[in-house]
Amino acid sequence: MAAVRIAPRLRSLPLLLPGPDAAATAAAVHRSCSSCGGSLAALAPARLRAMSSSSSSSSVSPSPYTTLVGRVSCEREIKKSKFSAIAAPVPDERAAMSFLNEVSDPRATHNCWAYKLGEQFRYNDDGEPSSTAGKPIYSAIISSGIDMVMVVVIRYFGGIKLGTGGLVRAYGGVASECLKDAPTCLVKPKARVGMEVPFDLLGTVYHQLQHYQAEDIKQDYDTGKDGTVMVMFKLEYEKIENLGNAVNSTCSRKIELLL
Repeated sequence: MAAVRIAPRLRSLPLLLPGPDAAATAAAVHRSCSSCGGSLAALAPARLRAMSSSSSSSSVSPSPYTTLVGRVSCEREIKKSKFSAIAAPVPDERAAMSFLNEVSDPRATHNCWAYKLGEQFRYNDDGEPSSTAGKPIYSAIISSGIDMVMVVVIRYFGGIKLGTGGLVRAYGGVASECLKDAPTCLVKPKARVGMEVPFDLLGTVYHQLQHYQAEDIKQDYDTGKDGTVMVMFKLEYEKIENLGNAVNSTCSRKIELLL
């Protein structure tokens, strides 16, 4: 059975490679993420067991998610108040806060916002009555099915108070309208994977990497082992197990995987 070794500075992601006892073992995947790319398709999460005898933990591979292709906006006037919604895909909280600082208007009466980053979320009423602005914006995000997204709704007060119910409908409504027909894409999480490959097997391994559409392939000859090169690449989670199986079955010796 092929050996699995965890490389420093890389996330642990044990794989199943076929061998004499393959029927009794499986692989485990740990959560990762990636940004939205050009060609994207659905990714089916798989629960797998760690094949290493030193690890019995299991996890679920990260699921695909739908996010915005780019920035979108819309405006509505409600009882003389102007509401301007701006939404954008964000990979993390830092990017969300940077987006907020960029689009917020200091001249506006309120800059209310919400974001969703997987299981992480935040929202803010920015001076509006509690739960009348940020929370309705977040609810609109949830209803849209879009993830890894930030929505900012800017209000310019027009002189007529809307009341709590009116504010909830206004902020939630303009956020929903902004996201309703926005272009989206489906993101397939990827992992950074490495293989210690003997020189004479490079051709075989590269053929499999191309077949499974590995990206950002790099080589490092400073492995400390004669006749061996470290091949590093990015690959969609759903393809990792199949690639490992293919490499192991076409090579006449063990190939170590570093993840």
